[in-house]
Amino acid sequence: MHTDILIVGGGLSGLALADHLAATGRDFVLIEAQDRLGGRIWSPNLSGARFDLGPAWFWPGQPRMAALAQRFQIPVFEQFADGDLMFETQTGDVQRGRGYASMAGSYRLDGGMGALVDRLAGHLDGERLWLNTRLEKLQHSSAGVTAQIVRDGVEQRLEARHVVLAIPPRVVADTVTFEPALEDAQTRSLAAVPTWMAGQAKIVATYDQPHWRHAGLSGDAMSQRGPMVEIHDASPSEGGPYALFGFVGIAAATRAAHRDEMMQLAKAQLVSLFGPQMAEPRNLILQDWATIPEIARPLDHAPLGHHPSYGLPASITQLAERGIHFGSTETAPGFGGYLEGALEAAENVARALAPQSVQSA
Repeated sequence: MHTDILIVGGGLSGLALADHLAATGRDFVLIEAQDRLGGRIWSPNLSGARFDLGPAWFWPGQPRMAALAQRFQIPVFEQFADGDLMFETQTGDVQRGRGYASMAGSYRLDGGMGALVDRLAGHLDGERLWLNTRLEKLQHSSAGVTAQIVRDGVEQRLEARHVVLAIPPRVVADTVTFEPALEDAQTRSLAAVPTWMAGQAKIVATYDQPHWRHAGLSGDAMSQRGPMVEIHDASPSEGGPYALFGFVGIAAATRAAHRDEMMQLAKAQLVSLFGPQMAEPRNLILQDWATIPEIARPLDHAPLGHHPSYGLPASITQLAERGIHFGSTETAPGFGGYLEGALEAAENVARALAPQSVQSA
Protein backbone atom coordinates (compact mmCIF):
# COMPACT_ATOMS: atom_id res chain seq x y z
CA MET A 1 0.00 0.00 0.00
CA HIS A 2 1.15 3.54 -0.70
CA THR A 3 0.32 6.93 0.80
CA ASP A 4 1.89 10.32 0.29
CA ILE A 5 2.27 11.08 4.02
CA LEU A 6 2.25 8.63 6.91
CA ILE A 7 1.54 10.22 10.29
CA VAL A 8 2.63 8.14 13.27
CA GLY A 9 0.73 9.10 16.42
CA GLY A 10 -2.91 10.04 16.99
CA GLY A 11 -2.39 12.61 19.72
CA LEU A 12 -3.16 16.30 19.32
CA SER A 13 -0.14 16.98 17.12
CA GLY A 14 -0.85 14.09 14.77
CA LEU A 15 -4.55 14.90 14.50
CA ALA A 16 -3.86 18.60 13.95
CA LEU A 17 -1.40 17.75 11.18
CA ALA A 18 -3.97 15.44 9.59
CA ASP A 19 -6.45 18.30 9.77
CA HIS A 20 -4.00 20.61 7.95
CA LEU A 21 -3.37 17.99 5.26
CA ALA A 22 -7.05 17.19 4.77
CA ALA A 23 -7.83 20.88 4.32
CA THR A 24 -5.42 21.04 1.38
CA GLY A 25 -6.45 17.74 -0.18
CA ARG A 26 -3.25 15.86 0.65
CA ASP A 27 -3.11 12.07 0.75
CA PHE A 28 -2.26 10.67 4.20
CA VAL A 29 -2.77 7.82 6.63
CA LEU A 30 -2.53 8.25 10.41
CA ILE A 31 -1.62 5.28 12.59
CA GLU A 32 -2.00 5.06 16.36
CA ALA A 33 -0.60 2.24 18.47
CA GLN A 34 -3.25 2.48 21.17
CA ASP A 35 -6.95 1.63 20.84
CA ARG A 36 -8.00 5.27 21.15
CA LEU A 37 -7.00 8.66 19.78
CA GLY A 38 -5.69 11.49 21.92
CA GLY A 39 -2.30 10.33 23.15
CA ARG A 40 -1.68 12.16 26.42
CA ILE A 41 -5.17 13.68 26.22
CA TRP A 42 -7.81 11.51 27.84
CA SER A 43 -11.13 12.79 29.17
CA PRO A 44 -13.32 9.81 30.15
CA ASN A 45 -16.91 10.18 31.29
CA LEU A 46 -17.28 9.62 35.03
CA SER A 47 -20.84 9.66 36.37
CA GLY A 48 -22.14 11.96 33.65
CA ALA A 49 -19.30 14.42 33.09
CA ARG A 50 -15.91 14.29 31.40
CA PHE A 51 -12.73 14.78 33.41
CA ASP A 52 -9.20 15.33 32.16
CA LEU A 53 -6.83 12.59 33.26
CA GLY A 54 -4.11 14.16 31.12
CA PRO A 55 -3.52 17.86 30.36
CA ALA A 56 -6.34 20.09 31.52
CA TRP A 57 -5.29 23.70 30.88
CA PHE A 58 -4.16 26.22 28.36
CA TRP A 59 -3.24 29.83 29.00
CA PRO A 60 -3.67 33.37 27.69
CA GLY A 61 -1.09 33.98 25.00
CA GLN A 62 -1.60 30.55 23.42
CA PRO A 63 -3.46 31.57 20.25
CA ARG A 64 -3.65 28.21 18.48
CA MET A 65 -5.56 26.57 21.32
CA ALA A 66 -7.93 29.51 21.56
CA ALA A 67 -8.52 29.48 17.81
CA LEU A 68 -9.18 25.74 17.71
CA ALA A 69 -11.70 25.95 20.54
CA GLN A 70 -13.41 28.84 18.75
CA ARG A 71 -13.45 27.00 15.43
CA PHE A 72 -15.22 24.01 16.97
CA GLN A 73 -17.38 26.20 19.23
CA ILE A 74 -16.17 24.50 22.39
CA PRO A 75 -16.95 26.73 25.38
CA VAL A 76 -13.88 27.96 27.27
CA PHE A 77 -13.98 28.71 31.00
CA GLU A 78 -11.47 29.82 33.60
CA GLN A 79 -10.04 27.45 36.16
CA PHE A 80 -12.02 27.74 39.40
CA ALA A 81 -9.84 29.53 41.94
CA ASP A 82 -12.20 31.33 44.35
CA GLY A 83 -11.51 30.75 48.04
CA ASP A 84 -8.62 29.77 50.24
CA LEU A 85 -5.79 27.39 49.46
CA MET A 86 -4.89 24.58 51.85
CA PHE A 87 -1.34 23.63 52.79
CA GLU A 88 -0.14 20.40 54.37
CA THR A 89 3.25 20.19 56.10
CA GLN A 90 5.52 17.16 56.27
CA THR A 91 4.14 16.35 59.71
CA GLY A 92 0.53 16.49 58.53
CA ASP A 93 -0.29 19.92 59.97
CA VAL A 94 -2.99 21.49 57.77
CA GLN A 95 -2.97 25.26 57.29
CA ARG A 96 -5.65 27.33 55.58
CA GLY A 97 -5.02 30.40 53.44
CA ARG A 98 -1.29 29.89 52.94
CA GLY A 99 -0.32 30.63 49.33
CA TYR A 100 -2.46 31.24 46.27
CA ALA A 101 -4.27 29.31 43.55
CA SER A 102 -1.38 28.59 41.19
CA MET A 103 -3.55 27.90 38.12
CA ALA A 104 -5.79 30.96 38.51
CA GLY A 105 -6.28 32.58 35.11
CA SER A 106 -5.73 29.38 33.13
CA TYR A 107 -8.40 28.12 30.75
CA ARG A 108 -10.24 24.83 30.48
CA LEU A 109 -12.61 23.40 27.90
CA ASP A 110 -16.20 22.31 28.38
CA GLY A 111 -16.12 18.54 27.97
CA GLY A 112 -12.40 18.42 28.71
CA MET A 113 -9.49 18.46 26.31
CA GLY A 114 -10.92 15.29 24.82
CA ALA A 115 -13.50 17.52 23.13
CA LEU A 116 -10.71 18.78 20.84
CA VAL A 117 -9.73 15.22 19.96
CA ASP A 118 -13.34 14.31 19.20
CA ARG A 119 -13.90 17.35 16.97
CA LEU A 120 -10.67 16.93 15.04
CA ALA A 121 -11.24 13.22 14.49
CA GLY A 122 -14.83 13.89 13.49
CA HIS A 123 -13.65 16.16 10.68
CA LEU A 124 -11.34 13.51 9.24
CA ASP A 125 -12.05 10.50 7.03
CA GLY A 126 -12.20 7.60 9.46
CA GLU A 127 -10.74 5.28 6.83
CA ARG A 128 -7.47 7.21 7.14
CA LEU A 129 -7.24 6.73 10.94
CA TRP A 130 -5.84 3.33 11.89
CA LEU A 131 -5.97 2.38 15.56
CA ASN A 132 -4.11 -0.56 17.12
CA THR A 133 -1.37 -0.02 14.54
CA ARG A 134 2.23 0.04 15.64
CA LEU A 135 5.27 1.25 13.71
CA GLU A 136 8.22 -1.12 13.97
CA LYS A 137 10.73 -0.18 11.26
CA LEU A 138 11.46 2.58 8.75
CA GLN A 139 13.54 1.87 5.67
CA HIS A 140 14.47 5.29 4.32
CA SER A 141 16.22 6.78 1.33
CA SER A 142 16.03 9.92 -0.77
CA ALA A 143 13.41 8.15 -2.90
CA GLY A 144 10.96 7.63 -0.02
CA VAL A 145 10.23 5.59 3.07
CA THR A 146 8.90 2.08 3.62
CA ALA A 147 7.23 1.57 6.99
CA GLN A 148 6.90 -1.85 8.55
CA ILE A 149 3.79 -1.75 10.70
CA VAL A 150 1.67 -4.19 12.70
CA ARG A 151 -2.05 -3.53 12.32
CA ASP A 152 -4.39 -5.53 14.54
CA GLY A 153 -1.65 -8.12 14.92
CA VAL A 154 -0.92 -8.43 11.19
CA GLU A 155 2.39 -7.23 9.77
CA GLN A 156 2.12 -4.93 6.76
CA ARG A 157 4.35 -2.68 4.66
CA LEU A 158 3.33 0.85 3.81
CA GLU A 159 5.23 3.02 1.35
CA ALA A 160 5.22 6.79 1.74
CA ARG A 161 6.98 9.84 0.39
CA HIS A 162 7.11 11.30 3.90
CA VAL A 163 6.72 9.90 7.40
CA VAL A 164 5.92 12.25 10.29
CA LEU A 165 6.74 10.91 13.75
CA ALA A 166 4.19 12.72 15.89
CA ILE A 167 5.16 10.69 18.95
CA PRO A 168 7.67 11.55 21.69
CA PRO A 169 11.31 11.41 20.53
CA ARG A 170 12.18 8.98 23.33
CA VAL A 171 9.49 6.59 22.12
CA VAL A 172 11.01 6.79 18.64
CA ALA A 173 14.50 6.10 20.00
CA ASP A 174 13.34 3.07 22.00
CA THR A 175 10.79 1.44 19.71
CA VAL A 176 11.50 2.23 16.05
CA THR A 177 14.23 0.52 14.03
CA PHE A 178 15.78 2.54 11.20
CA GLU A 179 17.38 1.10 8.08
CA PRO A 180 19.97 2.40 7.49
CA ALA A 181 20.47 2.87 11.24
CA LEU A 182 20.57 6.34 12.71
CA GLU A 183 23.91 7.72 13.72
CA ASP A 184 24.71 7.27 17.41
CA ALA A 185 24.53 11.04 17.91
CA GLN A 186 21.04 11.12 16.41
CA THR A 187 19.78 8.33 18.66
CA ARG A 188 21.30 10.05 21.69
CA SER A 189 19.65 13.33 20.70
CA LEU A 190 16.24 11.68 20.53
CA ALA A 191 16.69 9.86 23.84
CA ALA A 192 17.80 13.08 25.52
CA VAL A 193 14.48 14.86 24.86
CA PRO A 194 12.26 14.50 27.98
CA THR A 195 8.62 13.69 27.33
CA TRP A 196 6.79 16.37 29.27
CA MET A 197 4.63 15.01 32.11
CA ALA A 198 5.02 11.44 30.80
CA GLY A 199 6.14 10.07 34.16
CA GLN A 200 3.28 11.76 36.02
CA ALA A 201 0.22 10.24 37.64
CA LYS A 202 -3.07 11.96 38.47
CA ILE A 203 -5.76 11.00 40.93
CA VAL A 204 -9.31 12.27 40.30
CA ALA A 205 -12.00 12.15 42.95
CA THR A 206 -15.61 13.02 42.03
CA TYR A 207 -18.46 14.08 44.34
CA ASP A 208 -22.13 14.96 44.07
CA GLN A 209 -21.48 18.26 45.85
CA PRO A 210 -18.46 20.64 45.81
CA HIS A 211 -17.89 20.36 49.56
CA TRP A 212 -14.73 22.47 49.41
CA ARG A 213 -16.52 25.35 47.69
CA HIS A 214 -19.24 25.31 50.32
CA ALA A 215 -16.46 25.75 52.90
CA GLY A 216 -14.97 28.76 51.10
CA LEU A 217 -12.06 26.79 49.62
CA SER A 218 -10.76 26.94 46.07
CA GLY A 219 -9.92 23.25 45.93
CA ASP A 220 -6.26 24.12 45.56
CA ALA A 221 -3.87 22.48 47.98
CA MET A 222 -0.12 22.02 48.27
CA SER A 223 1.31 19.19 50.30
CA GLN A 224 4.74 18.26 51.58
CA ARG A 225 3.30 14.98 52.84
CA GLY A 226 1.36 13.47 49.94
CA PRO A 227 0.63 11.22 48.26
CA MET A 228 -0.82 14.09 46.20
CA VAL A 229 1.55 17.04 46.22
CA GLU A 230 -0.62 19.49 44.27
CA ILE A 231 -4.43 19.49 44.09
CA HIS A 232 -6.88 21.53 42.00
CA ASP A 233 -10.60 21.80 41.31
CA ALA A 234 -11.44 19.67 38.26
CA SER A 235 -15.20 20.27 38.12
CA PRO A 236 -17.12 20.96 34.91
CA SER A 237 -17.95 24.54 33.97
CA GLU A 238 -21.52 24.10 35.24
CA GLY A 239 -23.27 21.52 37.37
CA GLY A 240 -21.91 18.28 38.68
CA PRO A 241 -20.55 15.89 39.43
CA TYR A 242 -17.77 17.94 40.96
CA ALA A 243 -14.18 16.86 41.30
CA LEU A 244 -10.70 17.48 42.61
CA PHE A 245 -7.57 16.11 41.01
CA GLY A 246 -4.07 15.77 42.38
CA PHE A 247 -0.62 15.19 40.97
CA VAL A 248 1.01 12.23 42.69
CA GLY A 249 4.42 12.90 44.21
CA ILE A 250 5.47 9.27 44.61
CA ALA A 251 8.09 7.69 42.34
CA ALA A 252 6.69 5.63 39.46
CA ALA A 253 8.08 2.30 40.68
CA THR A 254 6.79 2.84 44.23
CA ARG A 255 3.27 3.82 43.21
CA ALA A 256 3.05 0.81 40.90
CA ALA A 257 4.04 -1.53 43.74
CA HIS A 258 1.76 0.08 46.35
CA ARG A 259 -1.21 1.25 44.32
CA ASP A 260 -4.00 0.23 46.71
CA GLU A 261 -2.26 1.66 49.74
CA MET A 262 -1.58 4.90 47.87
CA MET A 263 -5.24 5.29 46.91
CA GLN A 264 -6.33 4.83 50.51
CA LEU A 265 -3.80 7.43 51.61
CA ALA A 266 -5.10 9.79 48.92
CA LYS A 267 -8.65 9.45 50.23
CA ALA A 268 -7.44 10.14 53.78
CA GLN A 269 -5.52 13.15 52.52
CA LEU A 270 -8.65 14.63 50.94
CA VAL A 271 -10.43 14.29 54.29
CA SER A 272 -7.54 15.92 56.16
CA LEU A 273 -7.41 18.85 53.77
CA PHE A 274 -11.07 19.45 52.95
CA GLY A 275 -13.18 17.80 55.64
CA PRO A 276 -15.05 14.59 56.51
CA GLN A 277 -17.54 14.99 53.63
CA MET A 278 -14.72 13.94 51.31
CA ALA A 279 -14.49 10.44 52.78
CA GLU A 280 -16.64 8.71 50.13
CA PRO A 281 -15.97 9.97 46.61
CA ARG A 282 -18.27 8.79 43.89
CA ASN A 283 -15.24 7.86 41.81
CA LEU A 284 -11.59 7.65 42.78
CA ILE A 285 -9.49 7.16 39.65
CA LEU A 286 -5.75 6.85 39.15
CA GLN A 287 -4.21 7.55 35.75
CA ASP A 288 -0.55 6.61 35.79
CA TRP A 289 1.01 7.75 32.52
CA ALA A 290 4.34 6.14 33.39
CA THR A 291 2.78 2.72 32.80
CA ILE A 292 1.98 3.42 29.13
CA PRO A 293 5.02 2.53 26.98
CA GLU A 294 3.63 4.35 23.94
CA ILE A 295 3.98 7.57 25.95
CA ALA A 296 6.51 7.13 28.74
CA ARG A 297 9.86 5.38 28.53
CA PRO A 298 12.05 4.40 31.52
CA LEU A 299 14.02 7.66 31.30
CA ASP A 300 10.74 9.56 31.75
CA HIS A 301 10.06 8.01 35.15
CA ALA A 302 12.41 10.43 36.91
CA PRO A 303 10.60 13.70 37.72
CA LEU A 304 11.65 16.88 35.95
CA GLY A 305 12.58 19.82 38.13
CA HIS A 306 11.86 22.43 35.47
CA HIS A 307 10.26 22.85 32.07
CA PRO A 308 12.84 21.80 29.46
CA SER A 309 13.91 23.99 26.57
CA TYR A 310 12.28 22.16 23.68
CA GLY A 311 12.79 22.16 19.92
CA LEU A 312 13.98 19.81 17.22
CA PRO A 313 17.55 18.63 17.90
CA ALA A 314 19.87 19.85 15.15
CA SER A 315 21.39 16.39 14.67
CA ILE A 316 18.13 14.93 13.32
CA THR A 317 16.88 17.77 11.10
CA GLN A 318 18.82 16.29 8.14
CA LEU A 319 16.52 13.25 8.19
CA ALA A 320 13.89 15.40 6.48
CA GLU A 321 15.95 15.02 3.31
CA ARG A 322 15.14 11.30 3.49
CA GLY A 323 11.44 11.88 4.13
CA ILE A 324 11.46 11.53 7.93
CA HIS A 325 10.01 14.39 9.96
CA PHE A 326 9.39 14.87 13.69
CA GLY A 327 6.20 16.51 14.90
CA SER A 328 5.41 15.91 18.59
CA THR A 329 4.99 18.81 21.00
CA GLU A 330 8.56 18.28 22.22
CA THR A 331 9.84 19.48 18.82
CA ALA A 332 8.11 22.88 19.07
CA PRO A 333 10.57 25.67 19.94
CA GLY A 334 7.95 28.13 21.17
CA PHE A 335 5.52 26.13 23.30
CA GLY A 336 7.20 22.74 23.52
CA GLY A 337 5.56 20.34 25.95
CA TYR A 338 2.24 22.19 26.03
CA LEU A 339 -0.92 21.53 24.03
CA GLU A 340 -0.12 24.75 22.21
CA GLY A 341 3.22 23.17 21.32
CA ALA A 342 1.46 20.19 19.74
CA LEU A 343 -0.43 22.57 17.47
CA GLU A 344 2.74 24.55 16.79
CA ALA A 345 4.60 21.38 15.80
CA ALA A 346 1.76 20.33 13.48
CA GLU A 347 1.77 23.76 11.89
CA ASN A 348 5.54 23.64 11.35
CA VAL A 349 5.45 20.19 9.73
CA ALA A 350 2.48 21.11 7.53
CA ARG A 351 4.46 24.12 6.31
CA ALA A 352 7.51 21.97 5.61
CA LEU A 353 5.42 19.46 3.64
CA ALA A 354 3.59 22.08 1.59
CA PRO A 355 4.35 22.06 -2.15
CA GLN A 356 7.19 24.42 -3.03
CA SER A 357 4.87 26.73 -4.94
CA VAL A 358 2.74 27.17 -1.83
CA GLN A 359 5.71 27.73 0.47
CA SER A 360 7.13 30.47 -1.74
CA ALA A 361 3.82 32.21 -2.38
